[in-house]
Amino acid sequence: MSDGSERPPLIELSGIGKTFGGVTALSNVDFVLREGEVHGLVGENGAGKSTLMKILTGVYARDGGTILIDGEDVHFTTPRDAEAQGIAMIFQEFSLIPTLTVAQNIFLGHEPRTFRNAIIRDHDMVRRARDLLDELGENIDPRARVEDLSVGARQMVEIVKALSKKARIIVMDEPTASLSESEVDKLFALVERLKASGISIVYISHRMAEIYRICDRITAMRDGRDTLTAATTDVKMEDLIRAMLGAESTAALNWVPRDVDLAAAPVLEVEGLCVAGSVADVSFSLRPGEIVGLAGLTGAGRTEIVEAIFGIRPVASGEIRIGGTRVTTTRQAIDAGAALVPEDRRTQGLVLDQSLQDNIILPNLVRFSRGIFVREDAARAASLRHIRDLKIKTDGPGKEVRLLSGGNQQKIVLSKWLERAPKLLILDEPTIGVDIGAKADLVQKVREIADAGTAVLVISSEFEELLAMSDRLLIVFNGTLIGDMNRQDVHSEEVLHHAVQG
Repeated sequence: MSDGSERPPLIELSGIGKTFGGVTALSNVDFVLREGEVHGLVGENGAGKSTLMKILTGVYARDGGTILIDGEDVHFTTPRDAEAQGIAMIFQEFSLIPTLTVAQNIFLGHEPRTFRNAIIRDHDMVRRARDLLDELGENIDPRARVEDLSVGARQMVEIVKALSKKARIIVMDEPTASLSESEVDKLFALVERLKASGISIVYISHRMAEIYRICDRITAMRDGRDTLTAATTDVKMEDLIRAMLGAESTAALNWVPRDVDLAAAPVLEVEGLCVAGSVADVSFSLRPGEIVGLAGLTGAGRTEIVEAIFGIRPVASGEIRIGGTRVTTTRQAIDAGAALVPEDRRTQGLVLDQSLQDNIILPNLVRFSRGIFVREDAARAASLRHIRDLKIKTDGPGKEVRLLSGGNQQKIVLSKWLERAPKLLILDEPTIGVDIGAKADLVQKVREIADAGTAVLVISSEFEELLAMSDRLLIVFNGTLIGDMNRQDVHSEEVLHHAVQG
């Protein structure tokens, strides 16, 4: 992979500054994007990435500094100004209208028209959409409704929508957050084709493996400043993380051997578990204070296993015991001391329009109620304790959860279960879509929870995360367990990659 250093700068941002109400969001930031390169932009939430890109795309006006495009100084006052320069941004939350067709979404706002712009030429729009899709090798029906497409196909439509406006610079914000592994591969193949055609891409992601896989160069940000810019091949992972977090915050992502009493009675016992169509004859156990990682490819059966343990998914045969008690329903699992932090926190783990405090007390109403009334003082005290212990960034317990970052939302899901002091904590993709700082906080918290005696079962598609926190790794392949590995015997991510492929 070339670092693009031989290519001329397409965009040069120099000394960019931005304040909001006296608070400095950006301070003297430099960023250079070259023609035909993929440039990774990384950092914690609040580091300044989004503010910088909103300045580039005309959403915000800069307070200081210069923006050069093709060597000429430009001033954007609206997103249309940036669009006229060929700059487009694809947000994590898609901007597509589900009830419209693919073609209608692609050309929304600049439809081909006739009769003095009075009538939309539908046939021409469909033809042009099909041509754009064909150019990118995408077999998507331009007449299909967007609501009927997969998440991966919607991502492709967003990219084609940008290209229909002659975009030559595309900013991608967490583009793989909701994609399967096969969809990620397809997206990356498309990115390579775009790059080869001379289109430049700013790639924002919390997933370090993706940054190293797809980007030519990387810029890290921390506290509103750019702290590192280098060719991907020239910067080590630990140096990149240090640039994002500071040296004092990186230790949580290093594996630390832990002592587990293997003679203790198991907290979780799974024997001969079968789930129709997905899991066959799975058996394992967890001891108090043990952190066990479930490793496997997407679709291997990991989520089905933990949902069966928690009583969400019907069990065809086999037995599950928590604390020695056989469980078959979610109510029984919770009563026996189990807690589940689900993969999709926004739809399965939180009531987004309610406050942080309401979400934390929701599974614990009996403890925080007197009759039909909530004991406000006790609920507030508990919420403040979790805000402090998990370093939740919020204005206070009354903040609506939907207004918080993904990492802080995930900490709230964890908090509501920690309030029950679980014997068994199940984490399904606990750091998906969260920034590196929140990830370090969560990994450290999981260790503390286990050190206090809770058994932890964790699923993660990010092997670096599994290796950072697990004492033991169970390898899941096609719905069965094919391996049980001590973490000390797994010397690299490559070993784990090899294992999960069967």
